[in-house]
Amino acid sequence: MGKRWRIQPHDAACVAELERRVGVPAVVAQLLASRGIRHADAARQFLKAPASDLYDPDLLPGIPEATKRILGAIRRGRRITVYGDYDADGMSATAILVRCLRLLGADVDVYVPNRLDDGYGLNDDALELIARRGTSLVVTVDCGIASVEEAKTARRLGLELIVTDHHEPQADLPDADVLVHPRLPGSRYPFGALCGAGVAFKLAWSLCRAYCGQERVSGAMRGFLIQSLGLAAIGTIADVVPLLDENRLLVRHGLTALTDRPPPGLAALMQVTRLANQRQLTSEDIAFVIGPRLNAAGRLGEAMLGVELLATDNEERARTLAQHLHEQNEKRDSVERGIYQMAIARLKELGDPHEAPALVVDGQGWHPGVIGLVAGRLAEKYHRPTVVISVDPTGLRPAVGSARSACGLELHRALAHCERWLLAHGGHAAAAGLKIDPRYISDFRKAFCEVAAAWIAPEDRVAELWIDAEAPFSQLSEQTVQQIEQLAPFGEGNPRPVLCTVAVEVNGPLKMLGTSGRHFAVELRQHQQTIRAVAFGKPQWIEMLGRLQTSIDVAYSPVLNRFGGRCSVEMQLVDWRPSSV
Repeated sequence: MGKRWRIQPHDAACVAELERRVGVPAVVAQLLASRGIRHADAARQFLKAPASDLYDPDLLPGIPEATKRILGAIRRGRRITVYGDYDADGMSATAILVRCLRLLGADVDVYVPNRLDDGYGLNDDALELIARRGTSLVVTVDCGIASVEEAKTARRLGLELIVTDHHEPQADLPDADVLVHPRLPGSRYPFGALCGAGVAFKLAWSLCRAYCGQERVSGAMRGFLIQSLGLAAIGTIADVVPLLDENRLLVRHGLTALTDRPPPGLAALMQVTRLANQRQLTSEDIAFVIGPRLNAAGRLGEAMLGVELLATDNEERARTLAQHLHEQNEKRDSVERGIYQMAIARLKELGDPHEAPALVVDGQGWHPGVIGLVAGRLAEKYHRPTVVISVDPTGLRPAVGSARSACGLELHRALAHCERWLLAHGGHAAAAGLKIDPRYISDFRKAFCEVAAAWIAPEDRVAELWIDAEAPFSQLSEQTVQQIEQLAPFGEGNPRPVLCTVAVEVNGPLKMLGTSGRHFAVELRQHQQTIRAVAFGKPQWIEMLGRLQTSIDVAYSPVLNRFGGRCSVEMQLVDWRPSSV
C-alpha cells in the first residue's frame, strides 16, 4: 500500500498494428510496445528468440587470442588455474571453464577467493600460492579487469595471465597477456551487457570449435555446450544483468537445457529444492531458488563447494553437496532474518525511518556476508537508500558496510561525497560497499543523510509501481496468458508484466498458504468472472483485506497454474488499493 501507480503510456495505432500483423491479443501487443518492440518483424523475432541469433564468440574482444594460448598450454601439458569469484555468476563461470578444460584434456586447477578472508578479485597472496602449486597460466572469470597491480605481480611471478571479465573497465587496464571483455575500448561486439558466465560460455564455445577444427561441434562437446548454456543462464539471472538481446537468448535456451539435461550437480540441487518435476524452469526459479543457494555458499565462505557442485560428474558427491548447500541457505536465511529484525529495532532507536532521507544502521557482529541482503530488504521496505554496517566486536578490524540504493540515488557518487569519514569504498549506482572506523559511523550517517536530502526531492521518496496495461478479467484467457509467457524469460530489463484491474471484489475468505503465515490466496471477482490471486511475503495485507467492505483496484502479474493435469489462470498480487470508482 502507499505506492504511486504509473500506467505505461502507449500508442494505440502501434498496438493495433502489432495486434493485426503479429496475431496477438491487444494486451500482448501493448506489452510488446511498452518494451520498445514496435514493428511486426521485430516482434516476431522477439517471440521466437532462436538460438541462431547468438553472436559468434570470436567477435568478442580477446577470445581468438585467448583460445590460441589456452589450446597451446593444453598441448604442452602446462597447468592452468581458473581463478573465479564467490557469487553465483562467478561460480557458474568457473564451472563452465573448468568443465571445458577437463573435456579438452587440460591439467586444470581451481582457485576461488574466500569472501570473508580474501575479498573480491585477484590478490597477491593467492597468485603466490597458485605459482607454488606449479601453475603457469591463470585464466580469471568474472574478475580481473580492475586488477592493475595484481597483474604486475603475476608477471613478476612468471605467470601468463588471461583476464575474462564483464565489470566496468577503468581508465588503466591490467597488463595481462590477454583481456577478454565485451566492452573494451574500441570493441565492436554487438552486445556489451554479458555477465561473467556469459563471457566464459563464449570462450568455451570458441575453445570447442577450435579444438574440433569446425564451426559445428558434435558429440560430447555439443552436449557440454548445451549444459553450459544452462550454467550461463544461472549466472545471467543471478547477476541481474539485463535480460535483453543476447542475454535473453542465453537464458531462454539455457532454461530449456537445465530442464532437459542438467549437469549432475544441478540435477541434485533441483531434486532437493523440488524443482526437478517441473515441466519447464523459469527465470524466477533460478532467481529465488537456485541462485540463493549458490550465493549462500559464497556468503558463508564456502564458494569452492558451489563450484564443485556445478562442475562435478560424480552423482553421489553431487547429492551430498546439494544437500549441504540447501542447508547452508537455510542457515543464511536464519542469520539474515535475525539481523533484519535487529536492524529494524536499531533504526527505530535512531528515529522514524519514514522521516529520514536515507538510512544508516549499524550493529556489532552482524555477519558481513548477509548485510547486503539486509540492506536490500530495508531499502525496499522504507524506499530509502540504505547502508548496513557490521562492527567487529573485537575492535581489531574496521567496520564493513554494504549499501543499496533507492529513489534513484547513485551510491558511488554519494559515498564519494562522504569519503572523508571512510577508509575505503567502491561499487556502482545501485549497490556499494565500504570500510569505516567505528568511531566515525555517526559522522558518516549525518553526511550520507545530508547528501540524500540534497539529491532526492521529497516527492521522489514515494515508491512507484509501473503498470504495463489495464485489463479487465474478461481479457485474461488461458490463451492470452500463454502468449504473455512468450515474452519470457523475465528479469532485469524485461520484467514480468504487471497489469491492473479496477473495481474488483474480494469473493470469500483469505486462505493461508504454507506454515509461515506470510503467504495467502484469495478469490477475486469482477462482474461475473472470478480469478484466484496469491500473495507471497505480504502478511501485512491479511488483516487489511480480510476486513474490507469496499471494492479494490489490484495490480498483479497473470500466470498459469498447472496442477493435477489442469491449467488455470491465476494472478500474483503485486499491490492493491481501495477503489475510487
